[in-house]
Amino acid sequence: MGLRVGFALVVPLAMRAQTTVALPFSIGERLNYGVTVGSKHVGQGSMSIQGPEDVRGVATYLLKSEVRARIGPIKALDRADSWLDPARMSALRFRKRERRAFTGSDEQVELFPESQRWQTTRGDGGESPTNAPLDELSFIYFIRTLPLIPDTVYRVARHYDRERNPVEVRVVGRDTIRTEAGTFSTIIVEMHVRDAGRFHGDGVIRLHLTDDVCRIPVRIETSMPVIGSTVLTLESYTRSPMHLAHLPGLTP
Repeated sequence: MGLRVGFALVVPLAMRAQTTVALPFSIGERLNYGVTVGSKHVGQGSMSIQGPEDVRGVATYLLKSEVRARIGPIKALDRADSWLDPARMSALRFRKRERRAFTGSDEQVELFPESQRWQTTRGDGGESPTNAPLDELSFIYFIRTLPLIPDTVYRVARHYDRERNPVEVRVVGRDTIRTEAGTFSTIIVEMHVRDAGRFHGDGVIRLHLTDDVCRIPVRIETSMPVIGSTVLTLESYTRSPMHLAHLPGLTP
């Protein structure tokens, strides 16, 4: 049981995600998005799961995300890769690449869950608050495993960098979303994060997840440096073999 605070049910940090067998995603899933700023279409995005790939003797899912956008002469690229151990729902490696006009950054992090520490290729590092750490990308997949009870707040200390915890996940409502991929009943979730680089402090990522066992992100509202507030809306979807029975209205 959790502790009721105000209107919301706060779920204990020790709450665990579902087992690998019950995960709502698997290798082979691919989501393709259109990217808009305001009412203007400015680019394309995708999220996919590849693998399995070996990381230090562990078979992992390779989670991949990419967003490409352009407003006039300004181009932006966000690319992230996360190597996730699905048995423990723990990230083992994270890589991020960003390009903005005339600037860019590259980052790779090795995560060591057993010793609760992390290390970048630049030599930076620190302690993790958990033996099941997550990064920015794998956190979205972790949210898909939660019960997402209405009017609930999950405060989770699972980001690999202790300074960026806790991450707060709020279940704020329901909506029907119409996209090129179909019409979906969705659960609206707000992910409150600490990210000085992207949000200059605290920020909010708003997710519309399908109200079914797959929890597909149909709409993602976030922010990109220079470009600003962006919306990713699902345009097409490739089912993973394990979930062919779900979302029958979509084209594989």
